[in-house]
Amino acid sequence: MDLMDNRIRPYAWGSRTAIADLLGEPSPAPHPQAELWMGAHPSDPSSLIRAQGPVSLVDEVAADPVAALGSAVAERFEGRFPFLLKVLAAAEPLSLQAHPSMRQARLGFEAEEAAGIALTDPRRNYVDPWAKPEMLCALTEFHALCGFAPPERTVEVLAGLAVPQLDHYLALLSGQPDAEGVRALFSSLITIPPTSLTELLDAVFDACAAQVKKGESPFLLEYRTVLELGERYPGDGGVLASLLLNRLVLQSGDAIYLGSGNLHAYLSGTGVEVMGNSDNVLRGGLTPKHVDVPELMRVLDFTAGPVQVLRGEEVRPGETVYVTPAPDFRLSRITLSADGHDLNHAGPQILLVTEGEALITDADGARLTVLRGRSAWVPAAETGVRVTGSGVAFRATDGVVGG
Repeated sequence: MDLMDNRIRPYAWGSRTAIADLLGEPSPAPHPQAELWMGAHPSDPSSLIRAQGPVSLVDEVAADPVAALGSAVAERFEGRFPFLLKVLAAAEPLSLQAHPSMRQARLGFEAEEAAGIALTDPRRNYVDPWAKPEMLCALTEFHALCGFAPPERTVEVLAGLAVPQLDHYLALLSGQPDAEGVRALFSSLITIPPTSLTELLDAVFDACAAQVKKGESPFLLEYRTVLELGERYPGDGGVLASLLLNRLVLQSGDAIYLGSGNLHAYLSGTGVEVMGNSDNVLRGGLTPKHVDVPELMRVLDFTAGPVQVLRGEEVRPGETVYVTPAPDFRLSRITLSADGHDLNHAGPQILLVTEGEALITDADGARLTVLRGRSAWVPAAETGVRVTGSGVAFRATDGVVGG
């Protein structure tokens, strides 16, 4: 087991304070800090801190996949590290996006490889043949758009604006309040010609502003979101599409799981995110980057309904697991104590301390102190692992091996 040196991704939407405060570094930071990455992602792998010098976790896994990952995980993921753990700190909205299933990713990757599209080409949709399920657990109040809302609610949201230019689009869903109606409405909204889109957006903005000013609608949060997104992304069809999605406000400890095809956008807040170790993203708006509408439509899951907010299941005293169907990862929240918690697991593990301080020990008597904002790597071959301390830690493992 080793302490980790992790990379910070400086995307423009990031916070200047959240990650700096977590790490105990000067705050505000001179540049936005969007994500703190922990894992073996080839673009920015963590390093293991050792006396002889840092060792890339990518190299550590490649040197002995079974010792690092365990035989079951190494076989399932072809010797590849299965997940990426992050602290995500959003001061501004991220793009509207979805991720492919494993089958979609493999077929898409093979097709683009055969077409000779370079991995660095901005038109590229699939940069690897892997799925990218993900889950976010809020550390602070966290705002997000996630999945298509129930059709009857979307009809009420749109009708509440009383915008005549929306009547045609509203009829697509009110006349067919199911997944096919959602598909038809979304497809129509994101393919509106630019000139018509500008006119429609102006009318919607005026109506949203009027509703917010009156302050009586049950959909004020949705309408405010449209105004905020419209200010940041003028002329973007994704602003209208936001009205079709569930608008969520998560509290600390709440989590959401986003399987393949889930259209979503993180809006603001700080959370612990864990995902499949993939870069495959299909964007649907709220971004200047490439949007491939036909491919996005093939990937999206138009099943509509409320989002299940996960609050975890206590599997043992002090450890709450957020259960998902993803084989790539398993995330739990540990309330650290002097009594300690067993961390024995036949797969890879990363322990991130978000409050207080942890002490990790193993069967050989090795001891590792992990401070707030820091993380530790525990390979599958490690035995007799326990953690004690005070505060809170997040434990990320694979979703293949039980326990």
